[in-house]
Amino acid sequence: MLVLPDREAAEEAAAETPARFGLGDEPEVVREALAGEDDAEDAQWLVVIEDPERRLDPAELDAFAARYEGWVETEEAG
Repeated sequence: MLVLPDREAAEEAAAETPARFGLGDEPEVVREALAGEDDAEDAQWLVVIEDPERRLDPAELDAFAARYEGWVETEEAG
């Protein structure tokens, strides 16, 4: 999952990921309000990339997210 600062960055990143990383479909873009924040401006935008086989290079994803002033966050199973 890429965590990005605004909707525009998230939409641009999502549009670029299929060609860049060989994904079949464009990933979902989701808005997530920060915990405890009431202001609509205080939100993160997530680009949800499905990679159950873990074939994508985490360092390459991180560098890609950094281009959009974001970062990669992984969900640990368990």
